[in-house]
Amino acid sequence: MAAAGVSATGVSAMRIARFAHEGREQWGRVEGDLVRASVEPLTLAEVAASDGMLERSIPLADVALLAPVLPDTKILCVGLNYRDHVAETGRELPDKPVIFTRYPDSLVGPDAAIVVPAVSHRLDFEAELAVVIGAGGRAIPAERALDHVLGYTLLNDGSVRDFQRHTSQFTPGKNFEASGSVGPWIVARDAVGDLGPQRITLTLGGEQLQSSTLDQLIFGIPELIAYISTFTPLQPGDIIATGTPGGVGSVRSPRRWMTPGEKVVVAVEGIGELRNPIVGEAA
Repeated sequence: MAAAGVSATGVSAMRIARFAHEGREQWGRVEGDLVRASVEPLTLAEVAASDGMLERSIPLADVALLAPVLPDTKILCVGLNYRDHVAETGRELPDKPVIFTRYPDSLVGPDAAIVVPAVSHRLDFEAELAVVIGAGGRAIPAERALDHVLGYTLLNDGSVRDFQRHTSQFTPGKNFEASGSVGPWIVARDAVGDLGPQRITLTLGGEQLQSSTLDQLIFGIPELIAYISTFTPLQPGDIIATGTPGGVGSVRSPRRWMTPGEKVVVAVEGIGELRNPIVGEAA
C-alpha cells in the first residue's frame, strides 16, 4: 500500500474528504495529519479547484470523516464486471453493463458501523473501486470520459443476498439502511494514474477473502461513463461503483457473511483503506 498522501505512481495525491467538525459538515483536503478547509463551507468542486480558499487547518484526529456523498448524489453500481467474479458465478460475460442504483442512506462512511438487518443475516461483502464525477454531462463519448472524472474512492457494496434474489431486480438487497460503506476520501485521478495493475482486496475478521487487480474489469471506466450518461445526466459528485472481484461470500462453501463483531477492510493500491465495524440492527 502506498504511503499516506502518496499515490502508487509516486505523485503526491490530492485527497478530498467530507468531514464533521464542531457540529458542521463540509468538504476539505486531507494533507498529512491535517484537514484544510474553508471558514465558509465550499462545494466539492470548489475544494478540488482552489488552494487559496482553504484557510483553515484542522488536525485530522479532531474530525470525523464522513461518506463522500450528499442526499442528492446518484450512486450507480455495476454488477458482474470482473472476469474472476463472473467465472465464480458460472455466468456468461455480459454484453452490456449491468447497472443498478443505491440510495445515499444505504452507505456509511469510514469507521462507521455497517448494520446487519434484523430480517436477514445474509449480508455479503463486495470490495469495489468507485469513480467520482468531477464534470457533469450527458451522452459523454468514451474517448473524453476520463476528463469528467474527479477521482476515485472505495466502496463496500454490502448486499442482503436473500432480498436481492427475491426477484430479478437487485434494488431491495442493495439498499438496506447502512448496509454498505464508501470512503474514506476521494483521491484525484491524475495522482492514481492509469488503472490496471493496482490490487483490490477485502479482509473480513482478519481473513483476506477478495484479492484481484483492476485489469480484471470487463467494462472500463470510459465505457461505463459513456453508457451510463446515455440514459442519465451525470452531475459533479455522482459515484459509479465499478463492480466487485471474485471471492464474495455467497459463492463460498461454506457461505461467508459479514457478522456482528467483525471488522471489514476494503483496500485499493494508491487509494487507501476503507474500514468498518459490523453490528446487528437494534431491536
